[in-house]
Amino acid sequence: MLLLEEAGSSTPAASARSPEKRKRVVRLWCDGCYDMVHYGHSNQLRQAKSMGDYLIVGVHTDAEISKHKGPPVFTQEERYKMVRAIKWVDEIVEGAPYVTTLETLDKYNCDFCVHGDDITLTVDGKDTYAEVKQAGRYRECKRTQGVSTTDLVGRMLLMTKAHHSNMDNTDYQQHTDNFGKGATAHSPWTGVSQFLQTSQKIIQFASAKEPQPGDTIIYVAGAFDLFHIGHVDFLEMVYKQAERAYVIVGLHFDQEVNRYKGKNYPIMNIHERTLSVLACRYVSEVVIGAPYAVGKDLLDHFKVGGHGLADRGPDLNPPAG
Repeated sequence: MLLLEEAGSSTPAASARSPEKRKRVVRLWCDGCYDMVHYGHSNQLRQAKSMGDYLIVGVHTDAEISKHKGPPVFTQEERYKMVRAIKWVDEIVEGAPYVTTLETLDKYNCDFCVHGDDITLTVDGKDTYAEVKQAGRYRECKRTQGVSTTDLVGRMLLMTKAHHSNMDNTDYQQHTDNFGKGATAHSPWTGVSQFLQTSQKIIQFASAKEPQPGDTIIYVAGAFDLFHIGHVDFLEMVYKQAERAYVIVGLHFDQEVNRYKGKNYPIMNIHERTLSVLACRYVSEVVIGAPYAVGKDLLDHFKVGGHGLADRGPDLNPPAG
């Protein structure tokens, strides 16, 4: 946690204050279009939040985006709600200006703004963060490699399956058995990545919170592909089903999703869908590679008090007769 001393704390009177009173909350500002929100956006906000205490996110209007970049895919109201659902966000500002100024930072009492290590330009080619950079109130975080809105659109248009994970249920079970020998094996709610190079990212996104006595454990399952406003609405509704809801989301493997959806679905592979769902504030944990059929064993294992279905295709294995 980054903590700053209050102005005047060097005086004898200020020095006599308790440590808590001599510290103040560091407020951060991020802004952007947040159109077709994906885990890259969420990771940028996660990194920003780690630089301070209170994260405010400004979201541009449809008109501002159309002026500088072209029309957005999702409406401003949808984009506002998507950003609110990201668990590292404390507050959003609707209709934030496209160019970030010192006036905006001061208006919301923000110490500095945080942006990825890519340049954002206005329609006339000017750096939108030039003013705050010159004033020393700008910080950078690393852009998430391997994902972009352009890439996701390309996958939809090219109709290929090259982005799918090739790990099937048998391989995955062997992989998780190996991980199960580690220190976190005691927890059935611990999400485990399919590949070592992504396990750290999943740990960063996961809540690391186990259900407590009095929690109502609710299980839902589906593809949750291209995590969108419909998914957020559904998970919010699920979360509100209990006073203390602990929502577990089961994600189907790529091959399973492709089996019931066809074509080149899912557009996002199991790793990407896991990060997208974990970033949602209504989700407590994710089961990677959940079974298509929800059976008693699964419900008993997670001590589920309620379950539901989401984003699932038709029953491809109906009972005989």
